[in-house]
Amino acid sequence: MRTICVIGVGYVGLVTGTCFADLGHQVTCVDVDAVKIEKLCAGVMPIYEPGLEEMVRRNAQAGRVHFTTSYEEGLAEAEFAFIAVGTPQGSGGEADLKYVREAARGIAEAMQRPVVIINKSTVPIGTGDWVADIVRRYQPQPIDFSVVSNPEFLREGSAINDFLFPDRIVLGSLHPDAAAQVAQLYLSLRAPIVITDLRTAEMIKYASNAFLATRVSFINEISSICEALGADVKEVAVGMGYDKRIGHAFLEAGLGYGGSCFPKDVQALAHMAAVHGCHPQLLRAVMDINRDQRRQVIHKLRALMGTLDEKVIGVLGLAFKPNTDDMREASSVEIIHLLQSEGAHVRAYDPVAMVNAPLYLHDVPLCSDAYEVAQGADALVIVTEWNEFRHLNLPRLHAAMRNPVIVDGRNLYDPDEMKALGFVYRGMGRGYASEK
Repeated sequence: MRTICVIGVGYVGLVTGTCFADLGHQVTCVDVDAVKIEKLCAGVMPIYEPGLEEMVRRNAQAGRVHFTTSYEEGLAEAEFAFIAVGTPQGSGGEADLKYVREAARGIAEAMQRPVVIINKSTVPIGTGDWVADIVRRYQPQPIDFSVVSNPEFLREGSAINDFLFPDRIVLGSLHPDAAAQVAQLYLSLRAPIVITDLRTAEMIKYASNAFLATRVSFINEISSICEALGADVKEVAVGMGYDKRIGHAFLEAGLGYGGSCFPKDVQALAHMAAVHGCHPQLLRAVMDINRDQRRQVIHKLRALMGTLDEKVIGVLGLAFKPNTDDMREASSVEIIHLLQSEGAHVRAYDPVAMVNAPLYLHDVPLCSDAYEVAQGADALVIVTEWNEFRHLNLPRLHAAMRNPVIVDGRNLYDPDEMKALGFVYRGMGRGYASEK
């Protein structure tokens, strides 16, 4: 058993701390947000993540995880201090490191013994060196420490599984002994461990997310071409994916990527490249394609309905992906804004994200289920691929709508079946399938 402090109780910090506790370590999670900490102490989760509430409760009852606003309490016995705070996008596309700075200073001022400081947050290349400088500057008295970069690869909706069954563990440090100590924390997971220097580890995270975002934008570009030429992108993706050099992952055409990672990480990497004299044309194209993909919904609706002014449009799905309540950079937000700017009356439903919706949407009635959304609607737009939407009673949905028009942004349904049921159906890149 090792003693761990985790700074920040967002998605990454809370999942990381709780999973380490579940592995048998003693964990204290620190956050300056007193309301979050109070809720966690009462067993109320600040985020939705499948399985997390049960795991937090179990480890809290066992005394392996604690929550506090005090850096001094969190670091009193800590051997390891994970920085897992947010790095929001700055005004120029850069990563804003104000919370990382605050965490580094808080650790420096509170530490009473040698500690290994681990950057878990997604941070620009060079941040590890910068954190070390901050800690040295604000220590009341010199105490030994090391800095390790340990980027996270957690997907919202499957974060616990991703932590416990990782593809790899990446560790970067200028102190091999410190990286080896952190590696010991992960040995029971039996995952490949990549040990490198600080800046390379930080770059691995950005390069990984940028590559996955590129795959998403690539298949969406192919989707548009398929639609123009009469091919079916779903079958194209299947045929491509059987090639071992390509694989099937991230080849689902749709409305593009969203959430708290891909949009800001691609933008931040492009920003870093540009300010250091590089020309990130590919990254810029990835972002352009992602933005344009959402506008296709409006183009399809206009083609089917003419004007959208005064039309009632239902939106199914608000979260940026299934199994999360996160609406940061969700395609739903931009699509709804575009619909409202066209004069449409929008109503919406999501199985989980309804609580967060008022933070992002204005003048959008929230319904109790998909059938209430469909009642009297002139069209439906499927935005998030929740399993619930895959198994709707489609005849009932058809009967509820004023005009049975569906734009399926996630290609959940078979076009032939939808036509047989009487729907006017358009998917993304379905070619003949969507038109016949």
